[in-house]
Amino acid sequence: MDVLNALMQGFALAITPANLMWAFVGCVLGTAVGVLPGIGPAVAVAMLLPITAKVEITASMIFFAGIYYGAMYGGSTTSILLNTPGETASMVTAMEGNKMAKSGRAGAALATAAIGSFVAGTIATVIVTLFAPVVADFAVKLGPPEYFMLMVLAFTTVSAVLGKSALRGMTALLIGLAVGCIGLDQISGQARYTFGIGELMDGIEIVLVAVGLFAVAEVLYAGMYEGRVVEHQNKLSKVYMTKDEWKRSIPAWLRGTAIGTPFGCIPAGGTEIPTFLSYAMEKKLAKGKNKDEFGTTGAIEGVAGPEASNNATVTAALIPLLTLGIPTSNTTAILLGAFQNYGIQPGPQLFTTSAALVWALIASLYIGNVMLLILNLPLVKLWVKLLKIPKPQLYAGILIFATVGAYGMRQSAFDLVLLYGIGLLGVLMRRFDFPTAPVVVGMILGPLAEAQMRNAVSIGEGSFLVFLQRPMSLALLIVVLAVLIVPRVMRARANRGMIKA
Repeated sequence: MDVLNALMQGFALAITPANLMWAFVGCVLGTAVGVLPGIGPAVAVAMLLPITAKVEITASMIFFAGIYYGAMYGGSTTSILLNTPGETASMVTAMEGNKMAKSGRAGAALATAAIGSFVAGTIATVIVTLFAPVVADFAVKLGPPEYFMLMVLAFTTVSAVLGKSALRGMTALLIGLAVGCIGLDQISGQARYTFGIGELMDGIEIVLVAVGLFAVAEVLYAGMYEGRVVEHQNKLSKVYMTKDEWKRSIPAWLRGTAIGTPFGCIPAGGTEIPTFLSYAMEKKLAKGKNKDEFGTTGAIEGVAGPEASNNATVTAALIPLLTLGIPTSNTTAILLGAFQNYGIQPGPQLFTTSAALVWALIASLYIGNVMLLILNLPLVKLWVKLLKIPKPQLYAGILIFATVGAYGMRQSAFDLVLLYGIGLLGVLMRRFDFPTAPVVVGMILGPLAEAQMRNAVSIGEGSFLVFLQRPMSLALLIVVLAVLIVPRVMRARANRGMIKA
């Protein structure tokens, strides 16, 4: 009953005209961002972080949440019509959705993607509503050793799962940890790694790193290395589904939601794994004529399941972000930076210290899902027109936004030099397949992990054995070792099996 009362208060705050306007603008921008290939929600949120610095925090978070799940909706449009995923999460949708479009069923593919996203997003939001406070209550009982090991788990999973190699992921994480150390030591007050530069005494702003690594690097990389021509656009049929397509879509939506939600709750590195799992399940469960459509004319289950899984994962990812302060993707890492920009640290205390903000944010998820359903179906033709914006003008606009936003924070020319320096680092990382998310995660969680480690060692009277003496801390350490060791053992066995064969 307490949860219901808190949610009702959240709705009361979320439906104020100003907050509704920010939710709407966020949803529209997010959908537009999802439609445009190569510009994901992480880039959009990073680019707009400095601009919303003067906006009231609840409105700002509702706005970013709108961009966050709006982009996941929009990505399906280009995947289906152009076979050009706007987001990596939409890669699987493109496999069957584009084949449906080529066989004259683009409308049905777009409809099942939009409605499936709404169904999955709503179910996952109910799960966030019911379980986030429970997780927060449990997290309050954790001490510094457990928190430190939780952060080590976040470092390990994000670094090991994202990118093509664990070594590259760990290297990116170490870069983030090193950047997080710049500035004044939290306890002694001594300057660290500032090289005598006064502007570095306060550390490097997370906003600068996010905008540089995502927005600036995206534009520079595209200008230097990409010149791909977009595929021919398929004709858009009327956006509706037949009775048979409804019958095939509903179970796929529910299965996709069931697969995606648990993946959102754990630091497992994004939406790619659950969407591929959902696609594999739908293909395996299909029978007869429906099975023959996979890979040929396009099976509607191959769009419905992965899209539902994608949106369920994205929504459920807010549970570890809000309750433990642990991001599980690029975008949630930047959302964590947005919270910190306002002096708020997500974690178990958030539900007591900033209850109004949290429940307004959760209420806005329900509102946003309805807004996106209304926006997606009638305005598909408008979103498709966005694809006609020439790339040079589009990327020039992003650079202007990024530069003005970064300069506006402190009116510092040094910040602009730093912004473009970080952007060039982002280009090098992309060029050599180094993931960027671990840099942001390391920079944000690094100082927090350092503080928790110091507190834990103090509790253990100077001994690091404190991490082995507490059951929960030891269990988390075993999970960390499993994440690092098990995949390598399995890979070695698989290679040995191939050699024998």
